[in-house]
Amino acid sequence: MTNYNSPKIRKTIIASFFVCFFMTFSFSQDTTSKTSDFWKNVQYGGGIGLNFGDGYFSGALAPIAMYRFNPYVATGVGLNFQYSSQRDIFKSTVLGASALGLFNPYPNFQISTEFEQLHVNRNFDEQFVSNIDDNYWYPALFLGLGYTSRNVTFGIRYDVLYDEDKSIQNQAWMPFVRFWF
Repeated sequence: MTNYNSPKIRKTIIASFFVCFFMTFSFSQDTTSKTSDFWKNVQYGGGIGLNFGDGYFSGALAPIAMYRFNPYVATGVGLNFQYSSQRDIFKSTVLGASALGLFNPYPNFQISTEFEQLHVNRNFDEQFVSNIDDNYWYPALFLGLGYTSRNVTFGIRYDVLYDEDKSIQNQAWMPFVRFWF
């Protein structure tokens, strides 16, 4: 038969009680608010573009996921897809990814930086154009200013890495519109 009056057994029981007590209260912290706060700060959005003309078509899709750290700073990642064609001249496909940083010094004013890495594939019709086909990677670093109204931001951005021969744009300055949900 066990003697519970032994000092060694009493110390073990008291120590076990304190360990169980502190472990119970240390694991009873509310961790659900941290995970739900993360998703409350995530926004989705991006841009869609369509352009039609005489024998010309261009379509673009650029989804973005963004995390807002506070009312002033946000960062995110995006994907880019663009297809363009001019009848009897060329077809172009552009795929890529981007990293985006936003700073809002005032509620409606936005300063943005965006790095894009794009894979460009251009196929020219040899009967009409003597250019050779292109298949290359193109980096772009945009610095921009925008105005935000509710869930829409519109503004202008400048590609500091612009290369007239390799860029998919015809100039370094570019307007933009972003939608956020």
